Amino acid sequence: MIPCRNNARTIGRVLESVRGLCSQLVVIDSGSTDGTLELVEGCREWCEVVLVQTHWRGFVATKAMGLESCSRKYALWLDSDEPVSGEMADSVRRLFTEEVGGDVDAAKVRRVVEYKGRLLRHSWQPEWRLRLVKMELVRDGRARFAGIDPHDYLEVEEGIGVASLDGVLVHDSFETFGEHLGNQLRLSRTSAESLRAMGKRGSVWKIVSSPVGAFLKQVVVKGCWRDGYAGWLAASTSAAGALMKHVMLYELGRVSIKK
Repeated sequence: MIPCRNNARTIGRVLESVRGLCSQLVVIDSGSTDGTLELVEGCREWCEVVLVQTHWRGFVATKAMGLESCSRKYALWLDSDEPVSGEMADSVRRLFTEEVGGDVDAAKVRRVVEYKGRLLRHSWQPEWRLRLVKMELVRDGRARFAGIDPHDYLEVEEGIGVASLDGVLVHDSFETFGEHLGNQLRLSRTSAESLRAMGKRGSVWKIVSSPVGAFLKQVVVKGCWRDGYAGWLAASTSAAGALMKHVMLYELGRVSIKK
């Protein structure tokens, strides 16, 4: 299952990475105009394509809609900039053919950002994401998308076994850190609006402390400096994202007070 909108730069690689791995491709498109749909339609040569075209419903609701459209025994959720590595694909195949540890209900994988063709092994790591789930759990209400926009995640009820896949899920989300900053601005705005809708308020203290905390987390805890100059840029954009989110949240609170 892949949600998308104007992702022609990255989705072709994602689609190619699941060729031979899936028998059904569910794509939830929110108004692409850049050639994304042409790439999706080309997949009809090698698998069943279920194309759902809708307006953007938000991160959680759009992905939940896509998951409900899957009709196979298992669903593998990918974003349109997340190609499956060869090792991960092999791990999924082994899961199905050998049923490692019994009948698997769900599986998680480590997602790693790719920058200029190189995986950042330390920045934002480890980032484990639940991406494979048995559809029986979804239909029974024991697996679902949760979180607040833009921080959605797939979850299963407590007590359900979750296997770990080998390899990595590549995150090809930006070509330059300048582009990444633009993405951070958009996501920070969505995050601030979601938090405000929940009744959260910003503060000057958060504006001052959160960027510093985000930067130190990457450098000290994650050891991002081991990724070279890219690691320092990752720490810096993390700090910028935290700053933008809390500035916007604080402003939203002040505007509502004046009203």
